[in-house]
Amino acid sequence: MDEILRMLELAGQGFHCSQILITLGLEAQGKQNPDVVRTMHGLAGGMGFCGDICGALTGGACLLALYAGKGTPEEDDDPRLNLMISELLEWFTNEYAGCYGGIHCKEILNDDPRNQSARCPGIVTQTYDQVKTLLLNNGFDLSESK
Repeated sequence: MDEILRMLELAGQGFHCSQILITLGLEAQGKQNPDVVRTMHGLAGGMGFCGDICGALTGGACLLALYAGKGTPEEDDDPRLNLMISELLEWFTNEYAGCYGGIHCKEILNDDPRNQSARCPGIVTQTYDQVKTLLLNNGFDLSESK
């Protein structure tokens, strides 16, 4: 299924930006993990609907960690992880802070939840594309888990 259509389907099912991003990453690896998706709900709406840091950005950082983070005692985190997260933050800030006045949900939405349907889909799509680019540029195979 086309990624954009899948994103819209997930949004229509009530999932939020951070949950949509991690679901796409899990699906690319041929996995499902409702516990991980449920955990990502804590990032929705800017850290629990507080309007803080955008869930697409924090979800993107988590998606990078899905590929490069430490998950078992035997694993090491990949030394490229923090650099990729830093690059994602820099890209996100450059992309959105100027046009929305910041990278917090309340700024992106201009304190008006009605702006969500017009602004968030594009932000999630572009963030997902940027995460994939960062992973591919760092030698990760998106269909493989750690």
